[in-house]
Amino acid sequence: MATTIALQVSHIARLDLSPLEAVVEPLLTGGSIAKCEQQLVFVIDIPRDPNDPRELSEIPEVRLWFVRADARYPWLPFALDWRAGELGRYAAMLVPHEFHRTEGIQYNPEALELFVMSKIFAIANWLGQQQLPSRSRLQSFAQMLGYDLDDAFFKMLAPADS
Repeated sequence: MATTIALQVSHIARLDLSPLEAVVEPLLTGGSIAKCEQQLVFVIDIPRDPNDPRELSEIPEVRLWFVRADARYPWLPFALDWRAGELGRYAAMLVPHEFHRTEGIQYNPEALELFVMSKIFAIANWLGQQQLPSRSRLQSFAQMLGYDLDDAFFKMLAPADS
């Protein structure tokens, strides 16, 4: 069952992470963060001109809020509801991209690769701290964004994790 994090214009304008913190912090302190795996959904309610063609990820103030959230919780993609499209939307907040009417979102390939690898390292470290298995989770995360991680990659990570 998904957990909704509601963002209002006031949260965005003040870079106020309290709606996110109110959900995440009790899970962290209670040791039940694994229960939120692929459970979080953001609902962003900001007034917009009906003629404004931009997607939310193209609004600088919204993107800046997500940059701050990502800096605070770099493992956050672990908790997003991927099936609901939250991982793609989250990536769009942090990775340069363009929207095409026929092809959908087109990420800058180099920026997406850096994002994926940065998140892989952050999530792998965090999962290790939580004593949760990571290989299949990391492989699934990468696949959702169009990348495959093979066994050789995980062998390279192993010495750094010991």
